[in-house]
Amino acid sequence: MPENQTSTTELTSQYFAQVTSDLERNTKEQDRIAADISALQEQLLALQHDHTVLVNMQQALGGARPVTGTTKAAPSVPSQASARTKQAKSTKPTKPTKPARKKTAAVTDAKKTAVKQPAAKAPKTAAQPSLVDLIRTHLEEQSEPRSAAEITTALTAAHPDRTIKTTVVRTTLENLVARSSAHRNKQGSSVFYTATTEPAAEPQTAAATG
Repeated sequence: MPENQTSTTELTSQYFAQVTSDLERNTKEQDRIAADISALQEQLLALQHDHTVLVNMQQALGGARPVTGTTKAAPSVPSQASARTKQAKSTKPTKPTKPARKKTAAVTDAKKTAVKQPAAKAPKTAAQPSLVDLIRTHLEEQSEPRSAAEITTALTAAHPDRTIKTTVVRTTLENLVARSSAHRNKQGSSVFYTATTEPAAEPQTAAATG
């Protein structure tokens, strides 16, 4: 009996350790996927913003097309009037010329507005730096290592119009580390990041002192 209890206890402890390990792995995977989703959502919002601007530009530029279409259909009015000229030829042929002048004026007005609107909206699409550029620039401006939370706080304060999450910043930092664009420094349970330009200067200073 004691041997059976011992083996049962060992199996239970092994299962417990395995379940705990699987749970930790599952949690980390959820965090990673959530960070990827947040990054994709940010990209989606940027694309939706660009789509709205492009649609407005397309509508402004294409606003004159329905008007030009009506000017092409204008000759159909004289064709109808020609059938009526059999009864009265003196007054009706002069009527189609008046709407044509109004329509051509509408075409010129639509072209003027189409030129003005894209010029006012174009600067908005070019003034959105990517999160990678913001993080890299922030690291290069710092003289000390910074954590993902500190970087998130600084970028949120500098760009209040953007939604910046710590999980997205951490994922971006790890991508920069993987591409040798940043360094990771672990101090206890905390992780700090620095730009690659800072460690590159250390061998030169050491050689100068030597």
